[in-house]
Amino acid sequence: MRGMASSANQVRIIAGRWRGRKLTFPDAEGLRPSSDRVRETLFNWLSGLAPGACCLDMFAGSGALGFEAASRGADCVVLLERNPAVAEALQASRDQLDGVNIEVHCTDALRWVQSCNASFDLVFLDPPFSDSRLLANSVAALVAGHCVKPGARIYLELPKQTQLPALPEDWIQEKAKVAGDVGYYLYRRKHDARD
Repeated sequence: MRGMASSANQVRIIAGRWRGRKLTFPDAEGLRPSSDRVRETLFNWLSGLAPGACCLDMFAGSGALGFEAASRGADCVVLLERNPAVAEALQASRDQLDGVNIEVHCTDALRWVQSCNASFDLVFLDPPFSDSRLLANSVAALVAGHCVKPGARIYLELPKQTQLPALPEDWIQEKAKVAGDVGYYLYRRKHDARD
């Protein structure tokens, strides 16, 4: 792994209290931040849902999704990142922004969610594209860990040519879009059978 790079290894927070601030991250295999365009669309979809929410970013990478949610008023944000150097960069960004409501865990995301004692209002699922099974395994781990609150929104990002994995019956698709080589989707977990 190479060290910190220049502007190619930066993402900008689009809106909220940290609008315009830049997050720096190291080079790492599979690290591919969601583009500004995709993030802007996603948070337009989530309009009004970030304030007060508890968010989980399972494959945090640059932290773009989690920090954006925190900037827009999320009460708590949990960032999971397996790569120690990338997790260290996330902690540095959190400290620089004084993001006291942001937790960074250097851990395997699948193991963490299977044993977590928390449930979330927003879940960001944007795993590295190099492992085609990771998205399906992540969904299974979230269900096993009871991490997704009824009414929660779940964001999925994957290569546009890749089919979505089998998803729980109580996850209802609300939005879907393609940008370049990326397909991205927003789902809502139903409250109950009448929802």
